[in-house]
Amino acid sequence: MNLQDKKIAVVGLGGVGGYIGALLANHYPHVTFVARGNRGESIKKNGLVLHSEYRGERVIHPEKVVSSGEELEIQDYIFVCVKTYSLEEALKSIEGAVDEHTVVIPVMNGADTGERARHLLNKGQVVDSLIYIITFANPDYSITQQGMYTIVWLGIDGATEKQQLILKEADALLQAAEIESRVAEDIHRQIWKKYIMNCAYNVETAAYDNTIGQLRDDPVKAKEYEALIHEAYDVAVAKGIAMRESDLDWLIRRFYEELSDGDTSSLQRDVEAHRQSEVDTFCGYLIREAKKNGVAVPVMERMETMILKRLS
Repeated sequence: MNLQDKKIAVVGLGGVGGYIGALLANHYPHVTFVARGNRGESIKKNGLVLHSEYRGERVIHPEKVVSSGEELEIQDYIFVCVKTYSLEEALKSIEGAVDEHTVVIPVMNGADTGERARHLLNKGQVVDSLIYIITFANPDYSITQQGMYTIVWLGIDGATEKQQLILKEADALLQAAEIESRVAEDIHRQIWKKYIMNCAYNVETAAYDNTIGQLRDDPVKAKEYEALIHEAYDVAVAKGIAMRESDLDWLIRRFYEELSDGDTSSLQRDVEAHRQSEVDTFCGYLIREAKKNGVAVPVMERMETMILKRLS
């Protein structure tokens, strides 16, 4: 089947889903957005507005906008871009849209998203993924993407020949829509590399309500950022993830040299607004895995306490 004939759904039209959805719907004719409430009504009326430093200004009108995954017909691709605490609800809603050939791609935070998705879905092919991007949804439901770098990594652990073809097509689908992507040789290493970054980036910005620049400018906080990276890295290694010393070097260098002074995190914004947050994704999960594997994570434990105090 020609890629132009594919039926594609995007569930969750926040920052990540909005960016991916806008570019997919800009290129493919049969894209459905699952967006409920005022967000869905705004997209139906005004289109999805994307303010992207990387890809420019876009106003996108998808083929369909529905308020629930239960309204979807069978899809070829479903991109699930919700917060980690909403994964189960999102997957339950799309069960009727998944058959044996459907490719489900959760583009979310966390280290165990694909594993959870496979456990919950008994049909279709789940592809592990992650995205590097700075993006957020605005009060008017438009999407802002900052910076000149975004990339999606795709992979399936121990992919069969058939699964390799699925990955190749998914990669082509994204790249044709101007969404930079790459198929990983070891997707778990790539997922943990991103997760380790977020265990420092999201957690410390949220604990102190500081920008990256403020953390860098404070020698004590900068060393704590490094400690969070080392703690999460040690957990990954203890779990058998094939991390490399070069990954550790990249994570440290990214903090000191590549992130912008004004960068904030989604966890920081959610904590500040006292919204439901992914604190368990970045703190709780790592602490539990550390205990299972006999790794000490004292800085992470202290940061979790600080964030929970801010939320109380």
